[in-house]
Amino acid sequence: MLNVHKLWLLTSFCVIVTVVLYFQSEIARLEDSYRKLEYRVAQSHSDSRQFFTKETLKDDEDLVVIYNRVPKTGSTSFVGVAYDLCKKNHFKVLHINITANMHVMSLNNQYKFAQNVTRWQEVKPALYHGHMAFLNFERLGTASKPIFINLIRKPLDRLVSYYYFLRHGDNFRPHLVRKKHGDKMTFDECVEKSQPDCDPVNMWLQVPFFCGHAAECWKPGSTWALQQAKHNLVNNYLVVGVTEEMLDFISVLEQVLPRFFKGATEHYLSSNKSHLRQTSSKINPSQRTIETIEQSNVWKMENELYEFALEHFKFVKRKILLREPNSVAQVYFYEKIRPK
Repeated sequence: MLNVHKLWLLTSFCVIVTVVLYFQSEIARLEDSYRKLEYRVAQSHSDSRQFFTKETLKDDEDLVVIYNRVPKTGSTSFVGVAYDLCKKNHFKVLHINITANMHVMSLNNQYKFAQNVTRWQEVKPALYHGHMAFLNFERLGTASKPIFINLIRKPLDRLVSYYYFLRHGDNFRPHLVRKKHGDKMTFDECVEKSQPDCDPVNMWLQVPFFCGHAAECWKPGSTWALQQAKHNLVNNYLVVGVTEEMLDFISVLEQVLPRFFKGATEHYLSSNKSHLRQTSSKINPSQRTIETIEQSNVWKMENELYEFALEHFKFVKRKILLREPNSVAQVYFYEKIRPK
C-alpha cells in the first residue's frame, strides 16, 4: 500500500512538473510572438507616417559616397561587392586614380575634384573609391557634401600584411611581380636587424588618412593629427568599420544606405568576396617582435585610433543589428500633425 502511495506521489509530481514546463514554454512563445507583433506594428506605423516627398527621393538619386580606402585593410573585397551590386542597384562606381599612387592631392586638384564630384550629375548616385586622405569639402566651398565611409585595421596586422605583399603579392593578381620580389627576409628578421621596411614609422598611415590633407597630419607621432583623425571619424564619416568585422560593416551599410547596398549582406555571404584578396606567404610575427613594435610611440597612437574606431563601430552596430537581448528594431514616425 505504501509503494502505491509513493508511486501516486511521484506520478503527481511528474505531471505537475510537465504542466509547469509546458506553460513556461507557452509563455516564452507568446512573449516572442508579442515582440514580433510589436515590431511589425511599429514598422507599419513607421512606413505609414514617415513622409517620402519628391525631394527625399531626389536626394537618394543625388547621393555621392566616398570610400577613401586605406591600403591593406580589406578594401578590395569590399569594393568588389560594390562593383557587383552597382548594375542591379543602379548606381555608378568610380576609382580615383592619383599620379604615382599619392595619398595627398595638390590644392588645385582638391578644389577641382570637390567641384567635379558634387556637380557631375550624369554619374549620380555614385560611389568613389581610392587611396587618398580625407578631404574637407566644406573648406573647398561646395554646395553639398559627400558621405564618407571607411575601414580600419589593427596597425601591426596591416603593416605585416603590406610587408609580405611587397615581396610575394597576393591571390588577386598572383603573376604580378611586386616591388620587393625575391626578398626572403621574414618580418621577424627585419625587425631584429632594424631594417627600414619594418620600421614602426611605416605604420603611420591610418591616422593621416582620417586626419586629412594638412601637413601636420603626415608627421609621424603628431598628437594633433591623432585628435583630428578622431574628430573626423566621428563627425565626418557616416560609418567606419573594422577589417576584422567586415560582414557587420556591410550589414550596417545595407541598413543605412540601401540605395547602394541593398542585398549586399547576402551577396557577400554567398560569393567569394569575403576572401577575394589575400597576401601570399604571410608569416605571423613572433611574440618578441610584437613586443618590440608595441613599444613604439607610432604603434601606440595608431592603435589608439583603431581602438577608438572599434568602440564607436560596436556602439553603432549594436543599435542597428539588434545584438542586445530582447532588443526591438528602433523606428521613428510623425504624429499629432496640425492642421489636418
